[in-house]
Amino acid sequence: MNKKVLVVDDEKSIVTLLQYNLQQTGYEVLTAADGEEGKNIALKEKLDLIILDLMLPKLDGIEVCKQLRQRKLNTPILMLTAKDDEFDKVLGLELGADDYMTKPFSPREVVARVKAILRRAQFKYEDEITEEDESEFIRISGVKIYPERYEVYYEEELLELTPKEFELLLYLAKNKGRVLTRDQLLSAVWNYDFAGDTRIVDVHISHLRDKIEQNTKKPAYIKTIRGLGYKLEEPKPE
Repeated sequence: MNKKVLVVDDEKSIVTLLQYNLQQTGYEVLTAADGEEGKNIALKEKLDLIILDLMLPKLDGIEVCKQLRQRKLNTPILMLTAKDDEFDKVLGLELGADDYMTKPFSPREVVARVKAILRRAQFKYEDEITEEDESEFIRISGVKIYPERYEVYYEEELLELTPKEFELLLYLAKNKGRVLTRDQLLSAVWNYDFAGDTRIVDVHISHLRDKIEQNTKKPAYIKTIRGLGYKLEEPKPE
């Protein structure tokens, strides 16, 4: 079955370009010209990925992303922005977007990014489920991670994590005690070259800390190793 991708953009030339190149790659493509229409299609259709422009009529991309995540829709979102504005990119990631690209971009680059995101989603539903018994979990103090179910509990309470937040936490947990550079995390979790843009790692680390740390200014689980990267460790008793 072909993967189904929704493209939400009000620039007809971009929609046509993306639709053609994605269809040539073998994807089924739906399109929407404004945020309200895009949100409604995303809630109605069973999608594998959403390509979402930041600047849209009716509802902008940030609001669409926010509302979809509030409705518990975890479909991967690739956000497009014409701005080289770090605030917009970071805000989009904080609200649950999996990735972003800045216009202008080449169709080949978009297709490569889409393939990478879908490949990670495929691993989620096939490799992890078939290889691990459902009773298995990783415990690090008050945090329990169930890799095969994509679930994380903190003090026995189920956390709401985006797919990328989960994958980042799982990778840190599997390498507990090891210092991992931002580039290592980009390669392992996002599975392609981000051209050194490590801010996406910092945003997701910050989001994870909000959910598992009692004091985000003095984190007990995810430590920043200045000049190197991050490591996850067992909290030390006070």
